[in-house]
Amino acid sequence: MRKLAMVAAALLVVGVALGRLGVAGPAPPTLSAGEPADADLAKKVAKSVGQDEERLVKIFKHIHANPELAFQETKTAALVAKEFKDLGYETYTGVGKTGVVGVLKNGPGPVVMFRGDMDALPVRETTGLPWASKATAPTEGGGFVPVMHACGHDAHVTFLVGVAKVMKELKREWSGTLVLVAQPAEEVGLGADAMVKDGLYDKAPKPDVLVASHVIPLYPAGAASAKAGRRMAGTDQMDVIIYGVGGHGSAPQLAKDPVVMGSMAVLGYQTLISRVVDPQEPAVITVGAFQAGTVNNVIPDSATLKLNLRWFDPKVRAQMIEGIKRITDGIAAAADMPKDRMPRYVMKGGAGPVVNDEEASRRAEAALQLALGRDKVLPGLPPVMGSEDFQNLAAPSPTTKILLIWVGCGPADVLEGKKKGPMPAANHNPNFKVELPTIAAGTRANAGIMLELLKKP
Repeated sequence: MRKLAMVAAALLVVGVALGRLGVAGPAPPTLSAGEPADADLAKKVAKSVGQDEERLVKIFKHIHANPELAFQETKTAALVAKEFKDLGYETYTGVGKTGVVGVLKNGPGPVVMFRGDMDALPVRETTGLPWASKATAPTEGGGFVPVMHACGHDAHVTFLVGVAKVMKELKREWSGTLVLVAQPAEEVGLGADAMVKDGLYDKAPKPDVLVASHVIPLYPAGAASAKAGRRMAGTDQMDVIIYGVGGHGSAPQLAKDPVVMGSMAVLGYQTLISRVVDPQEPAVITVGAFQAGTVNNVIPDSATLKLNLRWFDPKVRAQMIEGIKRITDGIAAAADMPKDRMPRYVMKGGAGPVVNDEEASRRAEAALQLALGRDKVLPGLPPVMGSEDFQNLAAPSPTTKILLIWVGCGPADVLEGKKKGPMPAANHNPNFKVELPTIAAGTRANAGIMLELLKKP
């Protein structure tokens, strides 16, 4: 998950703080009668998931050992499609290239959409697990890269499969329409938009509530949280192509060096954060790659900077984008570049902030307390600068309520104040692990939320 590459530090601070507090934080609110799904239904969910846990863990291990990059998730998609079809869901494949949609209509009521993302990352796994990935995948530029589920999307797909089975088995307990979405290409911020543009809503009804969950290793397996308000930042992927005049390294006066121009731009961009954006508004500009030249003694004729932006306020986003263009154009003008060789800017995808709906969050917290136990529903994390794109699935429906759930995947002692040894590896790390109890707990948690949001009047 590209979104959690920048979340690790925030999670570490919160994890340590929670550990010092003994995890509990404020006492959970008293539940009003009839508000959450009842305890008997939670027991039915637990029984269903318990009977299916061995199979689900096997599926998780298989997906983990066979990861696929963005828009290459053909095998994962085929697995999900078979599960949906075998359960009797209306199933659509190839939505947004590799996306899968399952629809289960069950009488009158709301439409609830639950998303699981499928793509992995170009990371070489070093966990040493028996089911560790040894896979590689082709790249756009040629050659191959190692691939790993270093962000937990293998668990998310397994949750999707598990929830599909629970909701079919407990069909008498709810009313409405459930839409399950296996989404491609979350890591590159393009998958949700691709599904919408490819006719997602020609196949499925627009949701009243759109739900996704994400694993984090600084909550223990079996724990989860739901909190209203800002959850994750908006993001943009932006390439800046700087043109110069190539030449011999021994005669820089005859060239216009895009490496120097790019270096000035990298430093200049940070002044936007420190001197243009309001210090009270969260904002990040990261230059993740600087690509220029091939050999030591040749000044290249272009350079490409690959930028990632994070923000919550659209006005801040506009300030950053306008400032990036102003700074880069100014550097090129100072180098006396002609108008037809001025920098070029390519927006490559992104998403707005994730803002959890108040009512949906309240109902989800009640459902989590029943599914996992009150002591396992933790205080919500503060907003993080990591990003998601599942909310883009709701772009055609501005009234859709958004809900993101954090699901713990760390070791049992991760929140203990006196934990010995290092903290677990964060998402996107080659040592990232999902503890196996996460699979059953996450399935119970998500199924409980679906039943709460679709419960009969």
